[in-house]
Amino acid sequence: MEGSNINQPLLDQLPKTLQNVDSRRRRLRRLKSAPMPEFVPGEMNDIKDDQSLSRYESILDKLHPSFRKVILYLVIYLTIGTTCFYFVQNQIHGKKVNGVLDSVYFCVVTMTTVGYGDLVPNSATAKLLASFFVFSGMALVGMVLSKGADYLVEKQETLLIKALHMRDKVGPSVILEEIETNKVRYKCFVITATLVVLIVVGTVFLAEVEKLSTIDAFYCVCSTITTLGYGDKSFSTKAGRIFAIFWILTSTLCLAQFFLYVAEFNTERKQKELVQWVLSRKMTNVDLEVADLDNDRVVGAAEFVVYKLKEMGKISQDDVSLLLDEFECLDVDQSGTLSTTDLSLAQSS
Repeated sequence: MEGSNINQPLLDQLPKTLQNVDSRRRRLRRLKSAPMPEFVPGEMNDIKDDQSLSRYESILDKLHPSFRKVILYLVIYLTIGTTCFYFVQNQIHGKKVNGVLDSVYFCVVTMTTVGYGDLVPNSATAKLLASFFVFSGMALVGMVLSKGADYLVEKQETLLIKALHMRDKVGPSVILEEIETNKVRYKCFVITATLVVLIVVGTVFLAEVEKLSTIDAFYCVCSTITTLGYGDKSFSTKAGRIFAIFWILTSTLCLAQFFLYVAEFNTERKQKELVQWVLSRKMTNVDLEVADLDNDRVVGAAEFVVYKLKEMGKISQDDVSLLLDEFECLDVDQSGTLSTTDLSLAQSS
């Protein structure tokens, strides 16, 4: 207590400017992110909070909205496609096993652009239908099914992190922090493991059911998931085509997501390297001049943060200009600060 009483006069003798600077630093460090808006677009569904963990756990009871959309669009596409190809099945040549099954199988092979050639449209009507469904199928895979696959991968990612921390007995906040920190890395791990499983399952199935050699089975799997589809090896039995309907769609989509996550991981790695370089680089007088937004020959904390974010590529000059324009519109009295009076006047006008 005596020590604090002795130091208090020394603190009172500090220049008021230093005290103001210290208070500003505390305010900046205490600054929290803005609250989320009431309306959140569908693309923002990947933002996680504590409720998202319970949502992942109840997937069997209540499907995620984006996943329900995937199922709906896929069912509509397959129903319309199967119906159309069923009515023109006599105009499709090749090895057939069942009318409805062949129609669904041909629809999936067309949508995923595998195109074995074991079933081929042989009339103008069938060719026009195939042309329409290949474009609409590619759009469906690119815009809708990939989002559903991304959601499933994130669910598996969460389960993986929970399993890794099972013995640590950590809370949901730690799990969420781990997800956000190594999100892309865990995605790559999960999708790679899933892809390996699909390749093994496809190879074993072709070898056991379609009676192909191990080399031919693996060759058929590779030509299928890469949508190369030479056509010399394919699913020709009834059981094989039932399996192919689900396996082809899953494996081709999984490979596409794998390349997407690898590219995302590479981009994130380069971004982290840039951030590390920016943080380790020494500031120069030229940097101070560039960072001085208001040209008062001193750089405040806010100006320093903005400059560093621009260096890291987090924001651009256009972003800063847009925000400054909005600030000037809200600053009705042109005082350089925002108050409740400014907001009231700006909203009333």
